[in-house]
Amino acid sequence: MAEAPQRISISNRKARHDYFIIEAFEAGIVLTGTEVKSLRQGNANLQDSYAELRSGEVWLEGMHINPYEHGSIYNHEPRRKRKLLLQKKQIRKLLGGLKEKGLTLIPLSVYFKGPYAKVELALARGKKSYDKREAIAKRESDRNIARLKRSRT
Repeated sequence: MAEAPQRISISNRKARHDYFIIEAFEAGIVLTGTEVKSLRQGNANLQDSYAELRSGEVWLEGMHINPYEHGSIYNHEPRRKRKLLLQKKQIRKLLGGLKEKGLTLIPLSVYFKGPYAKVELALARGKKSYDKREAIAKRESDRNIARLKRSRT
């Protein structure tokens, strides 16, 4: 029997810690050949990356995809700007959301859906330090409650 294809996903773990996620979108991403090969190996980093709207198009900046190790002199630029593919209706919705003060576009994850690379993009608002401390305290209290429930059974 054929083995199930491995699901490759690169996630921005820090994003959910640093931001309140308001709405998420799935976008295609324009990549070159060596970028796809490197991404399939899981050699990418979304930390400190963001997306912005420029002249009606959405661009992903700051995403680092390591050069493909078996590539030639025509390997890709690791931190180049990459175009995201969204429907016009989604772009208009993002434009309206970005006009609101304090909102930004951040990538949450990059994954493959069939042969296509996709980016999960989120409209998000930054958390203050007291919000982060509150989230950590809640997580720890939930762990303690779960631990107590396990010890009783």
